[in-house]
Amino acid sequence: MAPLVAALSLAALCLANCSSLAASVGSKAGVIDAVGAENQYASVISQIGGKYVSVSSVLDNPNTDPHTFEASASVAEAVGRAQLIVQNGVGYDSFMNSIESASPNPRRKVIVVQDLLGYPDTANPHLWYDPRTMPAVAKKLADDLATIEPSHRAYFEAKLTAFDVSLRPWRNAIAAFKKEYVGTPVAVTEPVADYLLQAMGAKILTPYVFQADVMNGVDPAPEDITLENGFLTTHEAKVFCYNEQVVDSLTSSIRATAQSSGVPVVGVYETMPTPGYDYQTWMTAEVKAIVAAVAHQTSTEVL
Repeated sequence: MAPLVAALSLAALCLANCSSLAASVGSKAGVIDAVGAENQYASVISQIGGKYVSVSSVLDNPNTDPHTFEASASVAEAVGRAQLIVQNGVGYDSFMNSIESASPNPRRKVIVVQDLLGYPDTANPHLWYDPRTMPAVAKKLADDLATIEPSHRAYFEAKLTAFDVSLRPWRNAIAAFKKEYVGTPVAVTEPVADYLLQAMGAKILTPYVFQADVMNGVDPAPEDITLENGFLTTHEAKVFCYNEQVVDSLTSSIRATAQSSGVPVVGVYETMPTPGYDYQTWMTAEVKAIVAAVAHQTSTEVL
């Protein structure tokens, strides 16, 4: 998706008091206040921090268009008291920078995933779909949490080991798809799941210029729309990955074309569907949905 339009017209009194809220509210002794800008990052914070973290997330509703997100006073309060924050970067959640600046805390740990992994500013911002992302985030989390609460280092390291083990079903599913279905042609509306599709060895037919236009709310060129629909009507695409959170008349029309053409549709999300999922089970479910589409022509539009 495009950089979020963050309406930061928070009440002046709230912003002025963020630092005092951080000092007065605080966390229980030995419990670290943490914020994940997106709920998938909050999920990983919770898994690594366990009983020693109190976690909140900013973007956490899969039924909400992230483009329309508006930061609220409660968000400012949570960020103000946070001792640790994980945010995506690549312009996706730049509103976090403004809120953090309004409540400065030199001791606060801020993990910007873009910087951690060295992605350029022009990267596809949906970094959490890259299988390389969360293991690196989890390791950094364990290190930073141990810096904040050194007496719990062994606990955080054990949680990190367990998290890495829990990723194996997802990694195995990716490897199995790549072995059996490498080169499978796929059409998409946006680059939401592109990192995952690439890791699975799929061939993304949709030109990135089309994906970027839809992501940024720009009308694609007519010839690109015709090309995209052609991938579906000719059955060149074996799967159509559809962003369930950012829907407009164009994307709905293309989905209708996929449905009428018999091309299975797989819903992908920008924030983790809840309840019932953590990060790794969500990613595994996405892979299973793509497998079902390719192997059995089954649509999974809603996880």
